[in-house]
Amino acid sequence: MTLIRRETDGDRDAVHALHAAAFATAPHASGGEADLVDALRGTRAWEPRYSLVAEIDGTLAGHVVSSYGTVGGTRVLGLGPIGVDPARQRRGVGSALMHAALAAADARDEPAVVLLGDPAYYGRFGFVPAADHGVAPEHPEWGPYFQIRTLAAWGSGLGGTFAYAPAFAEFG
Repeated sequence: MTLIRRETDGDRDAVHALHAAAFATAPHASGGEADLVDALRGTRAWEPRYSLVAEIDGTLAGHVVSSYGTVGGTRVLGLGPIGVDPARQRRGVGSALMHAALAAADARDEPAVVLLGDPAYYGRFGFVPAADHGVAPEHPEWGPYFQIRTLAAWGSGLGGTFAYAPAFAEFG
């Protein structure tokens, strides 16, 4: 059984190792995903309630974090990285983390979650091109890979260019 819970201080080293392993051979990886999570901790963009781990039989199997960026001066969550232990991939761990991350954001009245990723994968969770909701990426070349999932607190007046937390410029 997969248990989804908030990350604790005791998980930090395991979270770092997990992301290093999960992104080691990923073609889309920057190589800085593990360092990005470390760099986000303690910043204004970090909200511990949005750093979630998946645990199976007492072992860390996955991690997802959402941190604050901005759209037109309004704080909006940017999801990522999300990583799953390579030995546990394609077994629903990533999906369980996504559902938990979105539920946590919605329960706390966040307006939306944005991410950069494969539309075919993230569309399963209700993500659509961010441009459909008037939200532009920092880098226009992200095009259809920059996506948004609006939540119950979404307001139609929200729009503009999304800016990730500063740590993304260094490690993302």
